[in-house]
Amino acid sequence: MANIASLKQISAKDLSARILAERDSAEPTYAIIDVRDDDYIGGHIKGCIHAPSAQIEALMPTLRRRLQDKQTVVFHCMLSQQRGPSAALRYLRERTVSDGVQQEVLVLDRGFEGWQQEYGEDERLTEGYRKELWDNY
Repeated sequence: MANIASLKQISAKDLSARILAERDSAEPTYAIIDVRDDDYIGGHIKGCIHAPSAQIEALMPTLRRRLQDKQTVVFHCMLSQQRGPSAALRYLRERTVSDGVQQEVLVLDRGFEGWQQEYGEDERLTEGYRKELWDNY
């Protein structure tokens, strides 16, 4: 059975390359789930699904249905140390064999804090970015 230590990570560089490679696709093969709560302000990865960790249990059935055809699902929070990995693990455990899809579930290394350092001002990759909120982070 999966546990936090067994979750695989994806770097911001690898995720950005995937987003850019599929940006003209009508239906990307991946989904990004941002589980930040009040710390969601100041920007987010373009095209992500915001599923606050405080609501993740209630949202899980909807996420399972919505994500069932994705090859890869990437979870993250601010640092991807607790909420992101916990949500990824919950998602893995909620899926059933009957979902019938081989899916890679990953956690974004260094979370949105690391992402914004590299890609915060890249409008192809990040929406709603407010640099002034990050200058003293």
